[in-house]
Amino acid sequence: MENRRVLLGMSGGVDSTAAALLLQEAGYEVVGATLQMHSWEAERCASARDVADAAAAAERLGIPFCAPDCREDFARWVMADFAGEYAAGRTPNPCVRCNRFVKFPALLRQADALGCRFIATGHYARTACDEKTGRRQLLRGAHRQKDQSYVLYPLSQALLSRLLLPLGDLRKEEVRRLAEGAGLQNAHKKDSQDICFIPDGDYLRFLRDWGGQDAPAGDFVDETGAVLGRHRGQAAYTLGQRRGLGVSAGRPLYVVGKDPAANRVTLGDEGALFHRSLRAEQFNWVSIPCPREPITVTAKTRYSQREAEAEARPLPAGEVEVTFREPQRAVTPGQSVVLYDGDLVLGGGIIRAAWD
Repeated sequence: MENRRVLLGMSGGVDSTAAALLLQEAGYEVVGATLQMHSWEAERCASARDVADAAAAAERLGIPFCAPDCREDFARWVMADFAGEYAAGRTPNPCVRCNRFVKFPALLRQADALGCRFIATGHYARTACDEKTGRRQLLRGAHRQKDQSYVLYPLSQALLSRLLLPLGDLRKEEVRRLAEGAGLQNAHKKDSQDICFIPDGDYLRFLRDWGGQDAPAGDFVDETGAVLGRHRGQAAYTLGQRRGLGVSAGRPLYVVGKDPAANRVTLGDEGALFHRSLRAEQFNWVSIPCPREPITVTAKTRYSQREAEAEARPLPAGEVEVTFREPQRAVTPGQSVVLYDGDLVLGGGIIRAAWD
């Protein structure tokens, strides 16, 4: 008899709960799992509340529930990396890092332990199979406004072969109506917009209190090195930032560079933010094999950005050089560049440098 048992990652929100409903309707035997990720200043973080919400939803749906402890891995692979990247002057994406090193590996381990053939999540994305090669493919969610494929590019072929994404064809309002119709209390729970372990957005306090790093004040300088004012710690700023600088210059100023070694943040005109080329490392070709020649793609360098036409050229050691047809604003080291061919997610990697 075919194994229809699936382990569903449940966050306590409406998306994963609706995914459970859809999987049950499709005839799967669903087991819910909420991964315990962190306990740093638990009163400020949603982790404990999310576990309770997910457990309540699982009970309402009549499915087994577990809460594997992933705090050690999360601290090692996500929180420590976050602190190190900011100390180095980069702006990391912890959700991408978590998906690659913590969340999906943990779901697979738990699925194997519980005899589940599949894993599932409430991400708005889709999977398919290339009939010619048998390779598993990652695709955007059918509705671009909620597409979450950007954060899933690190997934492996082995993982994609077991992954179910029930919400890939739905809109958010459809998901809420589904949960509401089932009488679920979290049908209108707000989406989380913050980094889960820094919900108040105070990165400097996190670096100090958890990472043990000082974030001393330093100089704002212009591109000639002239001092324009004082900043409150370079980790508090990211490329392209305009608000909250506290510097008056008679014209709009933007963060255009950071020098952690000198503890200086460079401010300049918006034009200095635009670059045509970048280099990415730790590149994962998720839906296609690594090409041997440059290929034409569309690409984006932030989750909320619209993609732009570009050429991608594979380099040795898992690196890729991306050259855009038109210069792109605020290409930020530490963020991810993700490549597409229509709805197909080709791959992605971590930006390490950008230039004109």
